[in-house]
Amino acid sequence: MDTLNDILQTIAHAPIQKRAIANPRVLNEAYAYEKPSSFSRGMRIDLNGLVILLISGTASIDEHGNSVHIGDFPAQLRRTFDNITGLLASEGATWHDVVRTSCYLRDIDRDYDAFNAGRTAFFKEQGLDPLPASTGIQAHLCRPELLVEIEAIVMFRTDQSVRDKEK
Repeated sequence: MDTLNDILQTIAHAPIQKRAIANPRVLNEAYAYEKPSSFSRGMRIDLNGLVILLISGTASIDEHGNSVHIGDFPAQLRRTFDNITGLLASEGATWHDVVRTSCYLRDIDRDYDAFNAGRTAFFKEQGLDPLPASTGIQAHLCRPELLVEIEAIVMFRTDQSVRDKEK
């Protein structure tokens, strides 16, 4: 019979499995841009029953790679949340599994109040408690018409009985 130390050693030395994640019904892949970008929409890392999703910066982009809701901050924010929701769903996760977001705003002075109101409303719709850790950052985004971009770190277990207890 394996000792606890043997089990811990097996876990510690188990290979880390990783693969790109996508949901092309929601938003296109970066390499399909007119000027291809070299990043994945997200990365899934499997660690012996613990899954970590690293969601790349996601914005108001449609399934054809077009920026949508130009000039409409609340609509861009909602589309961004919807795109992340689609990426989460493609891996069997929800917003309840999100542990951290990094939120990039083109003009934080102008848009932070609208951002915080929209984020608060969205998180209430999701019934999140506790809320994810988060940072708001002013940044130049990849396209001049984009006003907000969000990254997310997600963690969940693949054992459903454990997940049910966590929620």
